[in-house]
Amino acid sequence: MGAMIRISVIGLGAMGAAYAAKLHLAADTEVRVIAQGERAERLRRDGVTVNRTRHDFTIVDPDDDIEPADLMVVAVKYPSLAKALEQMKRHVSDGTIVLSLLNGITSEEEIGTAYPMSHPLLSITFGVDSVRRDNEITYSSLGTMSFGEKVNAAPYTEQVRWVARLFDSAGLLYDIPADMVKQLWWKYLVNTGVNQVTAILGSTYDIVQHDSPARDLMIAAQREVVAVAQASGIRLDETDIDSWLTVLAGLGPHQYTSMAQDVLAHRPTETDIFSGAMRRMGAERGVPVPVNTCLHQILKSQESLSLS
Repeated sequence: MGAMIRISVIGLGAMGAAYAAKLHLAADTEVRVIAQGERAERLRRDGVTVNRTRHDFTIVDPDDDIEPADLMVVAVKYPSLAKALEQMKRHVSDGTIVLSLLNGITSEEEIGTAYPMSHPLLSITFGVDSVRRDNEITYSSLGTMSFGEKVNAAPYTEQVRWVARLFDSAGLLYDIPADMVKQLWWKYLVNTGVNQVTAILGSTYDIVQHDSPARDLMIAAQREVVAVAQASGIRLDETDIDSWLTVLAGLGPHQYTSMAQDVLAHRPTETDIFSGAMRRMGAERGVPVPVNTCLHQILKSQESLSLS
């Protein structure tokens, strides 16, 4: 792709490390990981292992004087986003392209508000089965990333074409949907149902891959997302739930969702951006969301017990 490409990553969990490793192997790239304190020292000493291959990224302190990134990858969990926005300040300047790997439908807007001179692209990932255990990340599939502007039509914007070339060099699968906003809401529909139900039950995908009360609960939560989306002018409908069920049937039955992994590891969850956001948006739009209200209350209660 020509001159050296500066890529900064904040958040080196299962997703962040897997993407950093792929981008690290692309031609003419320098991957810098933002970290500080004990975590930074551990990464310098031990690196990070992805699919049994050790990677030693350049570790930079948030306050280091450094050239801004061409691409900023934000891969923290939502509860850590506010802190990440502060720590990446030296890495974002005019024209820096930002890709968010966060769940939910608000992170790109929050990044754009914090850094109006940057160029955040909307993005989602699906079909990913990466898992972190201590300093080791394993995956059999990184799935596909959908990314782009809110609306994409050929010829795509310069920024979208640039990321596509980078992903081609890194061997990352992607697509560029015409309606990226709807795609973002589709992933939100998926996560609001499957992540929360499996997290409450501490279960793998298999509990929702066949007819069961858990599957019914997942679908009920997703139908509320459809109702709120339609009240917001987003073109989701029952066929989007059907398309999710098709994807779900092909996932590894013994894999855990990211939120189920968080609950089992006694980490804070992202329920506030799923059912919490549903409660807020439902109230604003006059759409009842009783299932998501109940899921949110259960998950917040579990969280307070496990973290106390």
